[in-house]
Amino acid sequence: MSFLPKHRWTEAEYLAFELASQEKHEFIDGEIVAMSGASEDHNLIATSTLSSLFMQLRKGSCKVYPSDMRVRVGKSRQYTYPDVSIVCGKPLFASDQKDTLLNPIVIIEVLSSSTEAYDRGDKFMLYRTLKSLQEYILISQSRIQIEHYIRQPNNQWLLSEIKQLDDSIQLTSVGCKLLASDVYEQIEFNDVGDDEVS
Repeated sequence: MSFLPKHRWTEAEYLAFELASQEKHEFIDGEIVAMSGASEDHNLIATSTLSSLFMQLRKGSCKVYPSDMRVRVGKSRQYTYPDVSIVCGKPLFASDQKDTLLNPIVIIEVLSSSTEAYDRGDKFMLYRTLKSLQEYILISQSRIQIEHYIRQPNNQWLLSEIKQLDDSIQLTSVGCKLLASDVYEQIEFNDVGDDEVS
């Protein structure tokens, strides 16, 4: 991601700018942040993850959205583009254009070297303010590792992770399972360690 020159943008200015732009930008603390292109592995992982979840949820009340679905985060009016988001029941949108989701129950981000610290830190802190959000998933593209954060009744977050292709995580809020073998189906890892299988 790269930041445009310093200017304290308003929410209305950002939305007008984004509407006219052919590229995607997030809106964080009054700054417009250009979204850089993703690697092949990033795209394959996001597509495999989306496909797996869509096939499991397509006949129910939940909808799975790709990275073109923008999410607005709470009163702070920040805007992001998660790699995958899921909503169950009626999706709530910020406008009649239905391009900005307000109530995701699951958000998934595929990590890259340029965004990993942000996805783990400030972005997760931002997402935690979404009252609808129950599960946050971080998927590594450099090794087999999926981190799964689940909101607890006391508003704390419980972390579990998987590091083997035959492992899976249960997405309890939407009633489906994410298999590591599905997520990494077309990915080849160059250096395979003890906890990695190609």
